[in-house]
Amino acid sequence: MAVLGLETICLPAKRWNGTVGRPIVQAFVGSVEGRRVNKGILICTSDYSKEARDYVETIGKRIVLIDGQQLANLMIDWNLGVSVVALYELKRIDPEFFSEE
Repeated sequence: MAVLGLETICLPAKRWNGTVGRPIVQAFVGSVEGRRVNKGILICTSDYSKEARDYVETIGKRIVLIDGQQLANLMIDWNLGVSVVALYELKRIDPEFFSEE
């Protein structure tokens, strides 16, 4: 998993309906610190508040916040939990069809 690195990380994923605020992110950071881990990735299905994002920017720990939109994009990019529902053909004009031979 070169994308995540080779270190031990904390990686909880939760389903939230509303915006995830700073208190939840702070609790996660505390958990990361308690396990003496250098990295943490917090995944939610909704979004993070500005205060939560600002908090992560100010601390020394390497914490990555992945919101619902980013999660969906990663799932599509890595074909994880998705399936193809339609394929489209792209066509171009064949110049030999119109040649005057």
